Amino acid sequence: MTPSLEPTPIVDAGRLEPLLTRGSDGRPTRVSVLTGSYGAGHDSAAREVATVLRGAGCEVVVLDLVTLLPWRLGPVLRAAYYRQLRRLPRSWRRTLELLEAGRPLHRLVTGLLGLAAGRVVSAVHDCDLVVTTHPFGAQALGHARTTGRLGCPAVTYATDASVHSLWVHPGIDLTLAIHQVAADDARRWGVAATVVTPLVRRQAPGRHSADPLVALVAGGSRALVTGGSLGMGDLEGTCRDIVATGLMTPVAMCGTDEVLRRRLARIPGVVALGWREDLPALMAASDCVVQNAGGFSSLEALASGTPVITYRPVPGHGEANSVNLEKAGLVPWARTIGDLARLLGAAKRAPRVDRLPTDAPDVVEVLIAQHASATAA
Repeated sequence: MTPSLEPTPIVDAGRLEPLLTRGSDGRPTRVSVLTGSYGAGHDSAAREVATVLRGAGCEVVVLDLVTLLPWRLGPVLRAAYYRQLRRLPRSWRRTLELLEAGRPLHRLVTGLLGLAAGRVVSAVHDCDLVVTTHPFGAQALGHARTTGRLGCPAVTYATDASVHSLWVHPGIDLTLAIHQVAADDARRWGVAATVVTPLVRRQAPGRHSADPLVALVAGGSRALVTGGSLGMGDLEGTCRDIVATGLMTPVAMCGTDEVLRRRLARIPGVVALGWREDLPALMAASDCVVQNAGGFSSLEALASGTPVITYRPVPGHGEANSVNLEKAGLVPWARTIGDLARLLGAAKRAPRVDRLPTDAPDVVEVLIAQHASATAA
């Protein structure tokens, strides 16, 4: 059994009371949360939203767009995405460029998602509010709102530090961004976004007695190397470079890629782990997190108090997120092994404090305001 830490509550459930306006039939507020299982980050964000709302008494259902899209489009797109990132990772940068607003591929993909809106609407037809944590959901819901097929408010919760044009749709009632730099991206695509403090399950900063890495790394400093749930990117190169610095022991999170785990486990000085459910605990037990995609796990690491470094980012969204995380002053980007050594050394001396900005309203506060506005109308 993997050890875990007891998380602190995300928000005080008592603050959610304004969201719980009952209908004329006395039923609780119904909320659908749409995720997309194209990696665990979108699912994690959806889970946190659903957990808070359920704790406050809402009826919440979490739906995966992979299963909702018609013509088996969801599984086909997911398989293509996984294959491309594993075999031709550099081509993903060009794909995202071709998917930008105004390009023919953008019109094709958003058109297909618009056609899929009917099945999405059928799944959420009796809800009072719909929240999506995936860009495909933004396109399907935005089309449904524009055409009048969806009667309740639709909210996009953009969980990336950079906002691609697929994240935005003018028909969406409210777009949430996790930082001002992300909101600026959304504005560039023609949509005003509200900056929010992300819903992240926080651990008390600092080392804990229930340290899940004690048995794996005997003494010394530990750098947790993350590549998302799929173990994407050049984790091997990152681990070898960390070993070469002599400053920390790399603990590689290989996710569901067992072949990668076995390969990295054969490298002297590297600890390779498969899929784990206790990622926040592992982060809190590390001296540094080295990430390559800038997704939801980066937000969890910042909240844990563990210093975070970007190194060898995944082409495309990983690079775009890394640029914005550095621009926001949240995560430095080590572009050379010399930079990596310098930042690892700084991480060993850094205080353990929650580094996630909390000066914006949290997601739930904004959902309360949106629901109240819609109810009043």
